Amino acid sequence: MLSVTRTFLLSAFALAALVACQPKEEAKEASSTPAASAAPAASGESAPKAQARGTDMRKEDIGGDFTLTDGDGKPFSLSDLKGKVVILSFGYTHCPDVCPTELLTYSDTLKQLGDQAKDVKVVFVSIDPERDTPEVIGKYAKQFNPDFIGLTATGDQSLPVIKQQYRVVSAKVNPKEDSENYLVDHSSGAYLIDKNGEVAIFSPYGSEPETIAADVKTLL
Repeated sequence: MLSVTRTFLLSAFALAALVACQPKEEAKEASSTPAASAAPAASGESAPKAQARGTDMRKEDIGGDFTLTDGDGKPFSLSDLKGKVVILSFGYTHCPDVCPTELLTYSDTLKQLGDQAKDVKVVFVSIDPERDTPEVIGKYAKQFNPDFIGLTATGDQSLPVIKQQYRVVSAKVNPKEDSENYLVDHSSGAYLIDKNGEVAIFSPYGSEPETIAADVKTLL
């Protein structure tokens, strides 16, 4: 019964977070659904900034290692970062507001950590590999901080499997067959992964840099 409850809550949380890149009015409407009210802070623009610490995820069956392609076109595994705390988020380079806001927040988080930032890595995974080539995602991530790592799926690398591992949902918004100008609604927020590569804390969209930094320090 406990397992079923956890699965339901994670599913509700993922669906609530799917308003990330909708127009403002649509996001407000979506955030008023029962799923949104039952989950941690939704990612729409109307969501208030979280002041509380992140959600402890250590008892949940979530996460795991994966391999994608970095900005240099080389395979990069999450396990390559064992020994460091990882701030892991998912998004895409054409995201109009949520992704840039989050990445700026994570950059400010590293500033809050001072010298301890050397033991923390920020990884940004694209959920739009059709447009986000390794070069594109790599340059995009480093615009926010030269140490940020941008990853995308190439070849037989399976993004759907990784999304399932991390309960990430995404969907194109009214894509046109002859156009690459589309938005992608997607889960927002970040997972804080401990030095052993295990998901420890979920930090919702809207969290302050000081709040995220405080959670990161518990993992250092």
